[in-house]
Formats: sequence, C-alpha cells, structure tokens
Amino acid sequence: MKSLIAILSILVAFSVSGAAQTASTDAAITEFDVNGLKVIFKKRTSSPTISVGLYVRGGVRNATPETAGLENFTLQAAMEGSKSYPKAVLRRELARTGSSIGGASGTDLGAMSVVSTKQDFPEMWRIFTDLVLNPAFAKEDVERIRIALLSGIADANSQPDNALSMLGSKALTFGHPYAVPSEGTAETIAKFTPADLRSYHKGLLASSRLLLVAVGDYEPDVFKQMVTESFAKLPKGNYQEKPVPSLVFDKATLDISERSVPTNYVKGYFRAPNLADPDYYAMRVATTILQSRVYQIVRVQRNLSYAPNAEMDEDAANTGNIYVTAVDANEAVRLMLAIIEDMKQNLVERDEFEGLPGYFLTTYYLDQETDIAQVRSLANYELIGGGWRNSEKFIPSINAVTPEAVRDVCRKYMKNVRFVVIGNPNAIDRRIFLPGS
Repeated sequence: MKSLIAILSILVAFSVSGAAQTASTDAAITEFDVNGLKVIFKKRTSSPTISVGLYVRGGVRNATPETAGLENFTLQAAMEGSKSYPKAVLRRELARTGSSIGGASGTDLGAMSVVSTKQDFPEMWRIFTDLVLNPAFAKEDVERIRIALLSGIADANSQPDNALSMLGSKALTFGHPYAVPSEGTAETIAKFTPADLRSYHKGLLASSRLLLVAVGDYEPDVFKQMVTESFAKLPKGNYQEKPVPSLVFDKATLDISERSVPTNYVKGYFRAPNLADPDYYAMRVATTILQSRVYQIVRVQRNLSYAPNAEMDEDAANTGNIYVTAVDANEAVRLMLAIIEDMKQNLVERDEFEGLPGYFLTTYYLDQETDIAQVRSLANYELIGGGWRNSEKFIPSINAVTPEAVRDVCRKYMKNVRFVVIGNPNAIDRRIFLPGS
C-alpha cells in the first residue's frame, strides 16, 4: 500500500508541479448575480483558454418516466445551431477558431458549455449565447441527434461492463428519482419531436433554474458586462430544487443477469457520503486505501483478476463500489469483503498515510489542470457540495483525515453491500456474496 501510493505520487509530481502553482496562486474567484442568475467567475492568469458552463439544476429530478432523456436530448440539439448560426456556419466557426461547444444532461445536472481561446472568446460568447437563447431545433439536426442517442442506448447493453452498471442502477434506484435514466429509453427518445424540445427548452430559460460558471484569463468586470447584456432579460421563474433522497442500503442483496461471457463481471455497491457531507474526505481516503489493497491482493498476490477496483462516485445520492471480473468470482469477492472487514476492525497503520498527502495533492491538481475541469469542479461543489467555497477546502480536509476517521467511515458506510453480477449464476456462491444470510 505505502509503496504503491508513493510510486503514483512520484509519477505524477513532475507533470503537475507547474499546474499546481498556477491553480493555487493565480486564481481569484468572483461571485455575482444577474437578475437571479448566479455567476461564478474564476480568473486564472496566463491560461490560454476560457471555459464557460451554463448549468441546469435538477438533473433527473426534473423528469418522469415519460420524459426520460428529454433534457439531455434538448441540450444536445440546442447546441447544433440557431437561426443566426445554422449548423454549417457554426461548424465553420468552430473549426476556424479551434473552439468547442456542447450540451448534455446527467443524473444531477445538465450543462451547455463553450471552450475558446482568449482572442476568440468575444465572438464565441456571442455564438454560444445565441445557441442558448435561440436554438433552431432544425429537423435534420434533431434527427441526427436522435439516431446517435438511440445507437448509444442500443449499444450500452451489448457491452458487459455497461450492462453491469445498468443492472446496478436498476437494482439500487427502484422508487428513487435516479430510476429515470438521464439518457432516456429507446421508447422515449423515439417519440420526442422538435416541438417537444422547443417547449422543454423554453421552460429551462429561467434564471432561478440556471448557474453560470466560467474559468479563464479574463477581467471579471468585462465578463460581468457580457453576461448582463446576454442574460439580464431572462425571466427569473420560481424553480425550487427538490432534495435528493438517500438510496436504500438496509440489507445486502445479490442480482444476477445470466449471460454467456468468458468471465463473471461483479460490482458491489455501498452507500457513500456526497461532497456536502463532512465524512466525504475520510471516505475518499478510505476508498483509496481499499482500492490499493484490492489491487495488491486480488491481482498482484492472487492473480484472480486483471483490473479489480474500488471507487467512489460524485452523485448527490452517492455510492462507492468494489469491482472485479474473474472466473473465480467467489474467491475474489471473499478477499475483497475480507479487506473491508479488516479496515472496519483495525486502524490503518500510520506509515500507510505517509504517501497520501502527496498522492491526493498531485492527483487533485492533475484533475484541475484545464479550465473546463475547474468549471465542472466549481459547479459540482456549488450544486452538490454545499457551495463553491468548499472546493478550496479539499486538500486541507484530506490532510486532516486520521486512521480513526478511516475506520469509522468504513464501519458506517461499507456495509450491506449490494452486488450485481453479469455471468454464470451457477458459478456464484450466494453465501459469500451475502454473508450471514
């Protein structure tokens, strides 16, 4: 464990040192309001690009089974062209300037974004805001997006890993807002018309429903004036974001989908704190230690799987998981559950913590290396993590984690593991996956 984290820290330290200095010393964050639209602007001196994300609050909480995928479809199609900038003109301008524009919606939020050089930003801002406010939803653009979405839905279940995640989502989210898939279903995507997209888009354009985040080397006062000119006339609306209920982990479960595959695909989910929870940082450290131990024991020592893993998501109703593909899934899962049990019972030795501050510092700044990555981070903290200011507490909070805190979060969260399996049901020993049942 100690050696693995130390090696990872050394490998990334050189590539991240410059980015770390820029992110920590040159950034200044400004917050302002334009007619109810909250704006977060981070000035990043010497950055060659400017990135902007216009976020839609709510994610799948805005949807029903009948409207599954409508927001994602709408945001993607909106970025295909407007009356002033039809697709051909838009693509030509993007190619000429090297800029990018896109839209999508996920579980907790949606977004429309633009990335441009500083030199071309005024022009790309005009184009981006025109797409946001006046999308054409041309029939040919809508049909092209529809074909791509339907193809993605059809392909998802054909890949075992994707099918495993879909099975996990179905098992965990029954009766929960997350049960509505953000990408939609084949049935819903097939029925939406350009008129449906226009109607939904009109409802999105309320400042109470939106959040604007920008990062780059630009003057805050100049950017504020640009935002005011573009969005001051938006209606405020009265959007109220609904709280996200926790997922249910009251007992261990096992769901198996039979499939003829060379190996069994296994994922075991457990509850995890989200960005706003004080336990988040100890759980991040615990998951990193779990990940390292799983790799060392299941792959290196026992050679049971090529890529066993443990990770933690970033959702409002959050989860962590252990993952493995193995012919002998029983032994692999037995070992992983034993690792978790050991972390519940015994304190992690102090020497295992020696490499953690450097590891998290370097990986944190690697993740923050681009402007658009920092836009996403600020938005996630603002919408899920209790406010963007909490993003500045990440490294101090990680460094404050103790072995006792790691043990405590393992006991609190890593229990009642809910397993899903793609593979051979006859190869799965329920007594191992559901201990005590």
